[in-house]
Amino acid sequence: MAQFLNEVSRTFSEYLLIPGLTTKECIPSGVNLSTPVVKFRRGEQSDININVPLVSAIMQSVSDDGMAIALAKNGGLSFIFGSQSIESQSEMVRKVKNYKSGFVVSRANLTPDHTLADIIKLKEKTGFSTFGITEDGSSNGKILGIVTGRDYRPTRDDHNRKIREFMTPFSKLIYGEYGISLQEANDIIWDRKLNCLPIIDKDQHLRYFVFRKDYESHKEYPNEVHDAQKRLCVGAGINTRDYRERVPALVKAGADVLCIDSSDGFSVWQKETLEYVKAEYGNAVKIGAGNVVDREGFLFLAEAGADFVKVGVGGGSICITREQKGIGRGQATALIEVAEARDEYFAKTGVYIPICSDGGIVQDYHMVLALAMGADFLMMGRYFARFDESPTRKLLIGGNYVKEYWGEGSNRARNWQRYDMGGSESLKFEEGVDSYVPYAGKLKDNLDMTLGKIKSTMCSCGVISLDELKQNAKITLVSSTSIIEGGAHDVIVKDTSR
Repeated sequence: MAQFLNEVSRTFSEYLLIPGLTTKECIPSGVNLSTPVVKFRRGEQSDININVPLVSAIMQSVSDDGMAIALAKNGGLSFIFGSQSIESQSEMVRKVKNYKSGFVVSRANLTPDHTLADIIKLKEKTGFSTFGITEDGSSNGKILGIVTGRDYRPTRDDHNRKIREFMTPFSKLIYGEYGISLQEANDIIWDRKLNCLPIIDKDQHLRYFVFRKDYESHKEYPNEVHDAQKRLCVGAGINTRDYRERVPALVKAGADVLCIDSSDGFSVWQKETLEYVKAEYGNAVKIGAGNVVDREGFLFLAEAGADFVKVGVGGGSICITREQKGIGRGQATALIEVAEARDEYFAKTGVYIPICSDGGIVQDYHMVLALAMGADFLMMGRYFARFDESPTRKLLIGGNYVKEYWGEGSNRARNWQRYDMGGSESLKFEEGVDSYVPYAGKLKDNLDMTLGKIKSTMCSCGVISLDELKQNAKITLVSSTSIIEGGAHDVIVKDTSR
């Protein structure tokens, strides 16, 4: 007979935080959200820390180099998706490591032989209005010109017109030479009344753009996460199939931390992958593993050498693993048990292995609950997929702007390696869906609001650090009727949209 666990599998929505004593030091500006990413020994510091406890999911529709740069500048970390070729993933990692604040790698490029129709299509897909026109259409190809919104009229011009006919050619471009300082670039922009300045190397290859609109944002980011060489930090996802080829390439590209991306972390495949990385690189390469939902799974990965452990199966907004396979656990219950195992392991061995809560976040206050329940940081997909910086298209559907968002277990992602259980190389059935999420604008604007809520909630709990939150927070179960009581009720809410 199967083993039965009598504990109810619970979600974050079934809990609330109890207020603690708010002292004079409990003000949002005094809250410290820094947290470790990889394991460390008692009395020592983690080799990788982030300044806000949020990382973006290992997904095609979420984490590319653009998202990684934006999130690292704002204190978090991205894990660039691994369901792509080794070469393209490594190139994304290199772009993040080579990024300089204020110098933007062009993410919208075409050749002179493309047409105005291609410009319009690319603008709709990316939202960008400045395009680098290069010899091969790449972001670092030999630049032949640029196109901005002032170069064409989409309602009047022939959409079959070649770009070479209306672009600003290289001979007429004002540009900065590669190696120029940001201050010098901004001086040229202001002196010559430009909206953007291409940065060109000695071989006429496009390296960066510097934009007038980004002038204010070029000021130092106080929460920026960088390595010892002052380069932005970035993570990368791997699988348990081609890790012998993928890991060396990502390490060479400069990835700061790796993570095995899988819906089932409690497997011998992950153990073999972890053992390979540790045998080849020792502690020089950091690697997380998962996902697991109980004590046994955590201890298995801890003993195998994981530098952090990811928690959660079936709780993502686009994940249908529970529907398809009946496998999973309520995210709150899973997190509580794994956190207890983590703390016991630390007490026994003196090694602290951070845990990452992956999935189940619907409201911003769920983030505080997850952190109070023991998570060191949170991985989110839907949250970040809504922003300009995610790599998906922004569309107008039913009068509302949305962004595409699909699961790694969907046929669209074709990421069969994430669900690999041995055997033939194919996706047997879908464990994720293809969907849309409401468009929300820029990452920074939304993240600032979210962090404000987190800090305010922590202050109401009487704590000003994540360690204090874990130790001192008081959490209560709620009934279905008290959930209703917590929202607006017994009133007619005014329609303020008109």
